[in-house]
Amino acid sequence: MSAAGDRAARFLDLESAPFTSPGSRILVLRADGGLTVRLAEYERRLDECVLVRTLRVYAADGRIAPVSGVHPDRIEFAEAGVTLTFDGPAGLSLGGDARWSVELEVPGLADAGLDAGTWRPELPSAAEVSWVAAGADDLVVRGDTVRLSFAGAGLRFGIGAAGAGAFSHPAALAASASVWGDWFARCPAVRDDLADMTAFCWWVLGANIVSLPGRGLRAVVPSKIGYVGLWQWDAYFIAAGLRHGDPELAREQLELAFAFPTPDGQLPDVVHDEGILASSDDLPPGDRDNLRRAGSAIADPAAPIPLTKPPLAAWALRRLEGFVDDPAWFDDAWETVARSQEWWFAHSDLDGDGMPEYGHPYSSGLDDSPVFDAELPVASPDLAAYLIVQDELLASRASSVGEEAAASRYAARADRTLSLLERMWDDTGGYFRSSGAGTPVAAETAVSLLPLLTGRLPERLVARILNALDDPERFATLWAVPTVARHDPAFSDERMWRGPVWVNVNALLAEGLAASGHPDRARALVEQTLRLVQHGGGPHEYFNPLTGQKARTATTAFGWSAALFVDLAVQASADSPA
Repeated sequence: MSAAGDRAARFLDLESAPFTSPGSRILVLRADGGLTVRLAEYERRLDECVLVRTLRVYAADGRIAPVSGVHPDRIEFAEAGVTLTFDGPAGLSLGGDARWSVELEVPGLADAGLDAGTWRPELPSAAEVSWVAAGADDLVVRGDTVRLSFAGAGLRFGIGAAGAGAFSHPAALAASASVWGDWFARCPAVRDDLADMTAFCWWVLGANIVSLPGRGLRAVVPSKIGYVGLWQWDAYFIAAGLRHGDPELAREQLELAFAFPTPDGQLPDVVHDEGILASSDDLPPGDRDNLRRAGSAIADPAAPIPLTKPPLAAWALRRLEGFVDDPAWFDDAWETVARSQEWWFAHSDLDGDGMPEYGHPYSSGLDDSPVFDAELPVASPDLAAYLIVQDELLASRASSVGEEAAASRYAARADRTLSLLERMWDDTGGYFRSSGAGTPVAAETAVSLLPLLTGRLPERLVARILNALDDPERFATLWAVPTVARHDPAFSDERMWRGPVWVNVNALLAEGLAASGHPDRARALVEQTLRLVQHGGGPHEYFNPLTGQKARTATTAFGWSAALFVDLAVQASADSPA
């Protein structure tokens, strides 16, 4: 394993970071004095996706052999001389050279038996698991538990036929090492003080690769623990980090995000195993009814509610320029982005005032933000800023290919949207206010800071935003930037979008500071964000702004946090003095 792989191994605890492999749905975690093997499925909790409830390895003297080492390519049980590794994306191989044994507790085995070397977890991605043992000299089945003893050799089990037939544990070890070796060879070079966490974040991106059935492309999911699909917004941030080491994989994320627009140009919220999520009608009936009850105050509540994500498609596409050499692909991708931009103005301006709104919190990416405590639809300054930036990028693209009329149209619309955005400023409160169904929302949140992204705010407003960022009662928490101002009644240091720090928000704010003429402050926020992830122990979904630690309910090994750490680390390393 490379130096980057060795650095990443320091973080692999089998709890916040499971043992897995690029392209695999299989996850191995600690449990009950041994390990548990689960499967990553769309919209299913891990405790519903059990392949092996517990796996325990025993040394020759009959004592449990604890895990002694975890590496990207293998788990070691030194006392028994045994290792566990992947044998392709759908199989696991367990083997050793001395006498040892293994005990597997398999759900439903008592009812199904070991029929022809199989058991049936009946999961969408694993209707059947097959297994084969080599060198076993004893096999005992009691209820749901299987115990096998070996004099060398070992056991392989896997989804479908992946566990059947002859196998070689040494060959599986070598192949797994090769997979991870190839991945870590792509890990970007960064400053020494950032190298350990960058290697771990690069591991997270590799670990979160899955194949979506029938898509023909690899998705880097937000997390194999809870988020098994390609969310549009996540794909953009993930591509921004991947471009530094694997630009083709970065392109695949955008290809998937752009592959299923509706006839009117709307991009779906999620691309997943069973299809797409583009409206409330794509949800289970119970979820659909809940969404409609919380639906728009203007749109027909009985009609499907479009579900998408904020318009950062051009932002993401521009980041791949210079990394991917495929002009025809860029032509098609920019056309998709242009159609999606038209959708926002034609179909999400629900009150017809020229400023598109979020028709549902899901489409904002900030589902639990207090701005959505208001009546829907919500006009929000972050959406205005994204639309301005996207129109300006479309104008730049159109001009570069000689489409001056289109460039002028996009630029004029950006100017109009900027004018409408400036009307959202509340001079008394000193921030941009959202409004719900036309009524101003009192909540002061990070969406009020994101208009910095335009780089076009009057300096007076920029100065007021900087004051908010410097105020300990607002956004200058010990670990900034909180997603809700600390003095706001809705502030919580733990509850998702109601106070915790998110790496993507910080990254966008840093970009906005630079665009608004404050590059030193932008660099300082980048460095602070990098320190936050290091202090918190990894690229978690979100962080407590008072302690800098993972918030209690945040997912670990989170895709966009990992990708943006890589992106910011590369940026910070380039900015550092030689």
